[in-house]
Amino acid sequence: MAKVTIIPSRVNPSTHQLISSSGLKRRVAGYARVSTDSDEQFTSYSAQIDYYTKKIQANPEWSFVKVYTDEGISALNTKKRVGFNEMIKDALAGKIDLIVTKSVSRFARNTVDSLVTIRKLKEKGVECYFEKENIYTMDSKGELLITIMSSLAQEESRSISENVTWGQRKSFSDGKVHLAFKNFLGYRKNENGKIEIVESEANTVRSIYSYFISGETPVSICRHLEETGIKSPMRKDKWRQSTVISILKNEKYKGDALLQKSFTVDFLQKKLKKNNGEVPQYYVHNSHPAIISAEDWEAVQLEFSKRAALPTYHNASNKFQGKVKCASCGGVYGAKVWHSASEYRKVIYQCDSKFDKGKSKCKTPHLTEEQIERAFMKAYDLIGENRTAASETCDMIIKDLKDTKAIDDEVRELSADLDIVAEKASRMVNENASKAQSQEEYEKKYNVLCQKFDSIKSRIAELANEKTKRTVKAQSVIDFKECLDKDNKIIGCWNQALWNSSIDEALVHADGTIEFKFYNGMSIIEEIGK
Repeated sequence: MAKVTIIPSRVNPSTHQLISSSGLKRRVAGYARVSTDSDEQFTSYSAQIDYYTKKIQANPEWSFVKVYTDEGISALNTKKRVGFNEMIKDALAGKIDLIVTKSVSRFARNTVDSLVTIRKLKEKGVECYFEKENIYTMDSKGELLITIMSSLAQEESRSISENVTWGQRKSFSDGKVHLAFKNFLGYRKNENGKIEIVESEANTVRSIYSYFISGETPVSICRHLEETGIKSPMRKDKWRQSTVISILKNEKYKGDALLQKSFTVDFLQKKLKKNNGEVPQYYVHNSHPAIISAEDWEAVQLEFSKRAALPTYHNASNKFQGKVKCASCGGVYGAKVWHSASEYRKVIYQCDSKFDKGKSKCKTPHLTEEQIERAFMKAYDLIGENRTAASETCDMIIKDLKDTKAIDDEVRELSADLDIVAEKASRMVNENASKAQSQEEYEKKYNVLCQKFDSIKSRIAELANEKTKRTVKAQSVIDFKECLDKDNKIIGCWNQALWNSSIDEALVHADGTIEFKFYNGMSIIEEIGK
């Protein structure tokens, strides 16, 4: 008969503690986590650390390793939990025998993450103990219980996420606007919880808009701000081009707010996605004090569109801002450097489409900066000889441009038509759902309504764009008139501000002349000097 030797258990099955007679102690670590940085949670966080330190050290069968911690981190995903990941790394490296934590939800609210991690630990002989649920992962029933509890924790997180999302969208639909004041230039929350303007920061915003309207690029605006020592919204000395563009395109600076620009796709990963119509958006008019006038904001958006349409990159080194164009093909005159590495280095301006393949070569000449400047100064002085007439012309143009009654009337009529079409489409959908009918006929009728709806919407957008263009053009003429009225002298030298405020475009002709078209509608042709 075979001889059997009984090897006694090293672990008490009821307490899951190492039997001390062996002389060995279990190496035990605690894990503490809170998901917010509120004072209340901080107290809980500190209490957890103290609790697990004392608990482990008080057990004679345990050897204290450390308490691993994560503060202000969500449990939905383990990737960003530095303390957690360090703990698992140490455990897999054989430095820990037992991990003690408050509950399954403290460990992870993601069922997959929880189970994968626990299985990895079990393979290395590392056990986890969840106090609240009284679960030891080495128990035969441990994994089943953890699966159930993790699923419940995950479902709780999903429910919380949905409730938060619903609350946010209810807030949006009620027109309640919240700004990220910490990283948002120009505004703060006052003692009553209302949004108010911070004048010092608001002046920076106004400067940014003014720079852009006068022809500067986001890159050159960054340089201006850095040179004057103005801090970025993140309180940094260095400005980013993207920050300037964001300020220039943010409707909140004109006192409006577009809500739900992005949304959470997956509550587990907390992944944000730009809202391209997947969920509703809410546009709140006059939600808070404006820093920038609606006219200036619209002018900036139109300027973005104009620059995007230019065939060449609009760069700050081109002082003429894409206004100098080829009369033959319409191409923009861009700056080119000749002999860049020699003493004969020279900057010239020529049609950017001059050498495009497949096109006939433009006959328009290349020009120097000085030639364009001299021609402009002569043209402006000619207008200045009869400032009264020029100013009166400006008044007539401004009056005409500001008269948008016809546009407003058409928009009003179209908006009423849009409501009617939308109502018809809604009735059609409800009728189709309530009674049987030919789906082919239904689709035809519904598509006709959709096409009509899109057509009306497109026309309204066109009219809105036209109104913006007229508003911007009117402001340009107003600026030009102000220059005429206050400047009674002949221009003695180049004036960038005067160029910005007076010239609509300058056409270079093949015969060696430049036609300057001013904002008041007047055109003056000047010969190009040597």
